[in-house]
Amino acid sequence: MGISGSFLYYSFAISLLGILSLFFLPIRLKANLAVLVIFLNSILTSFIAYHVLTEGTFESNFYAGAMLGNVQIVVDTLSAWFILIINFTSITGALYGSGYLKAYDNPASKLNLHWTLFILFHLSMVWVCMLQHSLVFLVAWEVMSLSSMLLVIFDYDKPKTLKAGINYLVQMHISVTFLTVAFIWVYFQTGSFSFLAVRTFFGSNSNLWLFLIFFVGFGIKAGFVPLHSWLPHAHPAAPSHVSGVMSGVIVKLGIYGIFRMISFLESDFLLLGEIVVTVSVLTGIYGILNAAVHRDFKRMLAYCTIENIGIIGIGMGLGLIGMGTGSPVLYYLGFGGALLHVLNHSLFKSLLFYSAGSVYQQTHTRDMDKLGGLIKRMPKTAILFLIGAIAIGGLPPFNGFISEFILYSGLLEGLKSDNLSQISLLVFTLAGLSIIGGISVLTFTKTFGTIFLGSERESHEHKPLEVSKIMLVPQYLIVAVMLSVAFVPQFYLNILSSLLGNFIPGFVHGGASGFTESAGTIANVNIYSMLFIGLAALIWILRAYIAKGKSKQIQPSWGCAYVAPNSRMQYTGKSFSKSLGKMFGFLLIEEKKYKELSVGEIFPKPRKHASHYLDFFEDRVINFVTHHLVYATNYFKFIQNGRIQSYVWYGIVFMLAIFLMTVVNILK
Repeated sequence: MGISGSFLYYSFAISLLGILSLFFLPIRLKANLAVLVIFLNSILTSFIAYHVLTEGTFESNFYAGAMLGNVQIVVDTLSAWFILIINFTSITGALYGSGYLKAYDNPASKLNLHWTLFILFHLSMVWVCMLQHSLVFLVAWEVMSLSSMLLVIFDYDKPKTLKAGINYLVQMHISVTFLTVAFIWVYFQTGSFSFLAVRTFFGSNSNLWLFLIFFVGFGIKAGFVPLHSWLPHAHPAAPSHVSGVMSGVIVKLGIYGIFRMISFLESDFLLLGEIVVTVSVLTGIYGILNAAVHRDFKRMLAYCTIENIGIIGIGMGLGLIGMGTGSPVLYYLGFGGALLHVLNHSLFKSLLFYSAGSVYQQTHTRDMDKLGGLIKRMPKTAILFLIGAIAIGGLPPFNGFISEFILYSGLLEGLKSDNLSQISLLVFTLAGLSIIGGISVLTFTKTFGTIFLGSERESHEHKPLEVSKIMLVPQYLIVAVMLSVAFVPQFYLNILSSLLGNFIPGFVHGGASGFTESAGTIANVNIYSMLFIGLAALIWILRAYIAKGKSKQIQPSWGCAYVAPNSRMQYTGKSFSKSLGKMFGFLLIEEKKYKELSVGEIFPKPRKHASHYLDFFEDRVINFVTHHLVYATNYFKFIQNGRIQSYVWYGIVFMLAIFLMTVVNILK
């Protein structure tokens, strides 16, 4: 098995020992032990991933009994890329969580369960990337889903949190149902549970329907529209370090699954690519439109996750179109941009959730319309959130610009085709990606301005202060990696070039040079951006130097003839995005709570106005279906009537039915 195989056993042993030790440590040390276990596991599995990226694929197997047979463990370059992302985000999440939970009075039993689940959650995500036996893969997938669900309901005493957890669990089981159906279909056709049997199936059957079943199963985890409705509930309910890890990496396991199935495809590339691109553009636009109007900043970030899944999906669709048209350049730009955006999104989205969690810990509210002026009290958190906001908007000089630039390059490359339908689709996609970027800037301008700028809108019981260093350090680490992607993109693109060179066996490669050459252009754009920022900083420093020692007079700004302003006169998140909400009112459903004035009410009493936006697919599709299902099943309530005599009759009727069907040879 070698050193890499031994490291897997060490990882299991460390996890088991760490979980058992949690129950004997004092409360103040539980988080430290969990961080240590996750760090050691990450080091061990990252060594395997690094070895794969530099030396080649790692393969092993173990015997799991007569029914399962040999279970394949395979770490190739695709697995290695995702494992490294999972490990880094899990380490930062554990570090941040160790400080985040200290502010709350949690009993030892609750912390034992939480950190045990976090260790299992991290380990299961890594194993999902390594297992290539479908039944054992589904077991690891279920462990990942169950552990993350229990992490989501950390505050289980809140009804909304429990509802979010149950919603997440139900949808994850719908996901695993689709995956199970797909794997069983493969087994009946090939007689094997190995992932390689999927390639065998694709080689002798139509690729379309099986891939779409896999796409739905993995797409629910990833959050493609209309399979996304668990995200806006789970992320706000979960503790912020759990939200950061879930948004940063657990949704990426859905992306990993889709990439893994793409690597087995043998035909239908062009059709599948067009389907994936279309779904992805709609996902991105829908996600960012909803993010723009929501004022719960964690719910807003959840919809931004949906938007970025759409951007990643556009890259996957472009790569498939490149395979279908025999274009190596489009293959590299599409898949490479998608995989790089997987890394970038895990970085800036976890950063945003951590900084948002810092705001929530200090203010105990997620409603941005109740906040304001926090940059004065939490300047470090404000700067970190601003960095994440610029990055997620795809603006230079941060890492989000890199992957989006590659995807734009791929779309422009695809427009060179002679196929009119393909050109039309890519023009639509290019326009959609531009709209997504524009609305993303609006969304985070609104969010940052409402939360951190201006004046305090409502007084808080405890004045907000900057969070502890243990909560800031992981955010600094994330920013450091983001800057490395932004200014040394060649390093990451070389890794992806090698990954994609071995991703599809038999595909004629040759577009890697065009893929890596874009790194120089990107780096130059970022350098010029930094020079511009440096010039602005230099002017500010010179101004401060010249003004040093001189008398200053501070006068109120012109109040437009009104000299008694108050904090309620500031722009709110609602007013910032109201025009956009009205423009897309057919999709962004606003529910208002307001008692209208009655006729003849000359002196109206004080009134309150409240409104929130509903998810279109949840309100108009899912709730519609579930309502009618409940309505229909209510007609059968008489069956479970509580009378023992009725239940005895059910048994007699059932046995008679079996007997009669046997007599007439219906059952043999």
